[in-house]
Amino acid sequence: MAELTTTIGGFHFNNTIMNGAGVWCYDRKELSAVDTSAAATFVTKTATLAPRAGNPKPRMAATDLGSINSMGLPNKGLDYYLQVVEEFHQANPEKPYFLSTTGTSPDDFGKIFTKIAASNFSGLVELNLSCPNVVGKPQIAYDFAAVERILTQVTGIYHGPLGVKLPPYFDLVHFQQIADVLNQFPLTFVNTINSVGNGLVIQDETAAIAPKGGLGGIGGGYIKPMALANVRVLRQLLKPEINIIGTGGVETGRDVFELILCGADMVGVATQLGKEGPKVFARLTEELTAIMDAKGYKRLSDFRGKLQVPEAREVAVH
Repeated sequence: MAELTTTIGGFHFNNTIMNGAGVWCYDRKELSAVDTSAAATFVTKTATLAPRAGNPKPRMAATDLGSINSMGLPNKGLDYYLQVVEEFHQANPEKPYFLSTTGTSPDDFGKIFTKIAASNFSGLVELNLSCPNVVGKPQIAYDFAAVERILTQVTGIYHGPLGVKLPPYFDLVHFQQIADVLNQFPLTFVNTINSVGNGLVIQDETAAIAPKGGLGGIGGGYIKPMALANVRVLRQLLKPEINIIGTGGVETGRDVFELILCGADMVGVATQLGKEGPKVFARLTEELTAIMDAKGYKRLSDFRGKLQVPEAREVAVH
């Protein structure tokens, strides 16, 4: 049977599939449900310095092809997640966990990482630079100079395993620009992609959600092509030592397979986890294993990053 173990920055995982920050990770109960499932590990809700209620409801809706949400970073605050992750680590000392965090003002980042550096946290930190749903706040990762400033500050304070969660990029020049910034820093991983910001879903004659006039981040099957492209191009541009967690559009084991084929070291699941609950990890694991067995792949490295592209043929002019 195929082996699904993988490594992120020297941390070893017995599976390649985990949750995406934002789904089944709000509190200790939800994190425990993921921790005891077939998932490799969990990442917490994106924590801010102080707890946040988030945007008004209704702020999330499932659709046939995916989801739309404008959650607005509801969370229990950084102190809560630091304590919870430490509890899980004490119970499972050999299992690495991810803490997701972000700032809502420029002053937050230094305070956040000073607090993490002074804590007993011993896992991996995911710095979320890509939330599209905080009213009045732009997605940081589209401002390349701001990303460089924040990472300069953060890496001067915190020296543990650090990654960034990115929004989708669409222009090739933007891929190169963000890679040029990220390659300057000792990052352990990137997580790509977050939801595609500011879509609109209509149910009958009414927007599906309330915040921002009905606009929200689009997830699920809608965004799989963008996720594949971002994993593929960033894998080609980033330093080899920066691992990639591919997230976006995962509904089946085939989707997991394709993200790894494009270069992902791990795969995150969000919208489909919200629809099925933590049992989704066992199904995806079984489907991925079946694909690998059918193709004769014994381990993920047998096909990771080995996407084939058709040979280009000249077009005759008539």
